[in-house]
Amino acid sequence: MSVYKVVELIGTSTTGWEDAAKNAVEQASKTLRQLRVAEIKQLDVAIDEDGTMTYRAKVSLSLKYEGD
Repeated sequence: MSVYKVVELIGTSTTGWEDAAKNAVEQASKTLRQLRVAEIKQLDVAIDEDGTMTYRAKVSLSLKYEGD
């Protein structure tokens, strides 16, 4: 039987939500091992005063729990 831990991250991108989610997973994979599932929880876009849009993806990642 396995146990999994879930962490929530927000990835950002100026090109789209797919890239925002991908950035979150890629960044997480640099320090977290045994990533299993990424679930998109929320998508939104922040609009700066100059009209620049930043796409944001809230991602829930599960990874195999190895203990403390």
